[in-house]
Amino acid sequence: MIDPAVLIAFVPAALALNLTPGADMMFCLGLGLRAGPRAAWAASAGIAAGGVVHVTLAGLGLGAAVAALPWAFDAIRWIGVAYLLWLAWLAVRRGTGGAPAGARMRVAGAFRTGLAVNLTNPKVILFVLAFVPQFVDPAAGPILGQFLIFGAVLALGGFVINGQVGVFAGGAGRRLAEGGRWLGYVSGGIFAALALRLAFLERA
Repeated sequence: MIDPAVLIAFVPAALALNLTPGADMMFCLGLGLRAGPRAAWAASAGIAAGGVVHVTLAGLGLGAAVAALPWAFDAIRWIGVAYLLWLAWLAVRRGTGGAPAGARMRVAGAFRTGLAVNLTNPKVILFVLAFVPQFVDPAAGPILGQFLIFGAVLALGGFVINGQVGVFAGGAGRRLAEGGRWLGYVSGGIFAALALRLAFLERA
């Protein structure tokens, strides 16, 4: 379906994008600090699943419709801002005695959180629409199938890299476990910063 030469060109480009620090990586960093490596891996899997959803929507043409409707873009953006601020509040609360210090998030909950964070980031929709079509050839076969293959490559690379970032942060979190209050402030600050970044995101 896809020319092997095109796929070979796509893989390093996708890997370079996966390695670029962004909202997904910072989210796994913050979650790894607060909840440990297992939760970070689960969140990374949720983010990867969200990426596949975005790619599927783009392949179906729905992403272009969302990008063309200012109210839809803004609605998704502000839902994401509110969700990240809520996560920041939870992190600070758990680190200051509102919940047991060092409490571990369930794997299923971490997966859902990563999925929600990715799906409520409209920047991912615009990124997929700008990047993936450069490698899609309508003459090579079904467009949706090509989108899904490229999306799988992006999702796999992101899962591994973001998960490793979370593992590193989880190790640091264990060494600082006695300072649960500060861990709460640090991870809460990361989530709040991501919310502000999303709040000031402008449509291209």
